[in-house]
Amino acid sequence: MEVSIVQVQLFFLTLSRILAAIIYVPVLGGRGVPNQVKIGFGLVLAMIITPTIPQPTSTEAMSAIVYGFAMAKEVLIGALAGFAAMLTFNAMQIAGHLMGIVSGFSSANILNPALEDNGTAMDQVFLITASLIFLVINGHHLFLLGLQRTFILVPVNSALPNLSLSNYLTMASQLITSGVQMALPVVGTLLLTDITLGLLARVAPQVHVFFLGIPLKIGIGLIALALTIIMVAPNIHDMFTNIGERTLQLLGS
Repeated sequence: MEVSIVQVQLFFLTLSRILAAIIYVPVLGGRGVPNQVKIGFGLVLAMIITPTIPQPTSTEAMSAIVYGFAMAKEVLIGALAGFAAMLTFNAMQIAGHLMGIVSGFSSANILNPALEDNGTAMDQVFLITASLIFLVINGHHLFLLGLQRTFILVPVNSALPNLSLSNYLTMASQLITSGVQMALPVVGTLLLTDITLGLLARVAPQVHVFFLGIPLKIGIGLIALALTIIMVAPNIHDMFTNIGERTLQLLGS
């Protein structure tokens, strides 16, 4: 079977969009994933997706300059698709950060190589749990299906879609709000703990509330986190279930 230059160009344009998208998903292309694995995974996906997408009508190969612009356009589209997935994980990160700050874990930050950021131990527990839920419900499959649908919505080497800033702002605000709401049970519980310790300091000044409060808040924070994960698991499930739709929403679908 002969392979034309046009088909080779189409394959690498497809590969560019795929690689630009998956590097934003911590589970698929985070810093902890070796570059060789990312490229190999992208090549496999490109070989699967390329035969299913609309083929170009022109039989002439693109010049180097035109091909460079076309590849930059595919990287932009892929980055926008991956940005939707990254926002979903960032909502989890916001919730974890808020829980860690109010619980007293913020003084001991550790590196999270998946999201390339420092976080508290409580932050890590929440993010790892959310990532496990993502894998259990096949969220990576949903993301890849959404990525494949972008090739139907915006074919390779076609004009950029009508991008709207309001879509980005609306999605970002919704996910930030969701992250704050997921952290509210832990934040509220520890706020009540602080109020109780403050009243105790007024009633019994001889009690060293500061030294008593640190281990107490950590213990209460861990208990509240365990209960919170149980309560917010359906919300996390829904957020990851819609990750493919969010990918298309950013592209104007």
